[in-house]
Amino acid sequence: MPAICLLAPVPLEHLEDGLAVCQSKGKVAFGSRAFEVFRELDTYRNQMPVKVFIYASGNPADERLEASWTANYTRWVEVPNGAHPDGMMYRPPSTAKYPSDNKGHWAGFWEVTDLQKLEPAARIPTGHFVGFKSGKKYKKNFIPEGPLLVAYEA
Repeated sequence: MPAICLLAPVPLEHLEDGLAVCQSKGKVAFGSRAFEVFRELDTYRNQMPVKVFIYASGNPADERLEASWTANYTRWVEVPNGAHPDGMMYRPPSTAKYPSDNKGHWAGFWEVTDLQKLEPAARIPTGHFVGFKSGKKYKKNFIPEGPLLVAYEA
C-alpha cells in the first residue's frame, strides 16, 4: 500500500531561502491556512515522519508541472496570532518582505527537515500523484494550489 505523503506548493523564493535555514537550523517552517489538512495528516501519520513533495510555485523559468523539491514533514504548529512561536528563527528570510506573512496571516506552520532540491531526472510530475482518500490519479496538468494528502509509490 502506498504511504501517505504531502504534496504542497511553496513559492520558489521561500524554498531557496528555506534551504539555508534548514541546513543551519535543522528545520524550516512554512505557513499555511489549511489547518484541516495538517490535523488530518497528523492523525494518519501517528507521529511518524512523512515525505513531502513540493511544487515550486512562482518559478518563471520552469513550465513543467512537477514536484521539484522534497523534505520530511515533522510537525504542524497551530498559532493563535499567526506568527511562528519562534519568530523568524525557522522561517525563510524571504518571508520578511511580505508584511502579513509573519504577523497574523497563517493558521499555523508546517515544519520540515531535510529540505532538498531534486535533480531534474528525479522530479515527479504532479499528475503522477494519487489522492490519498479518493485513490484517483491527478490529471497531467494538475497544479496544486494548497497542501494535499497524497499517496505515492516510488
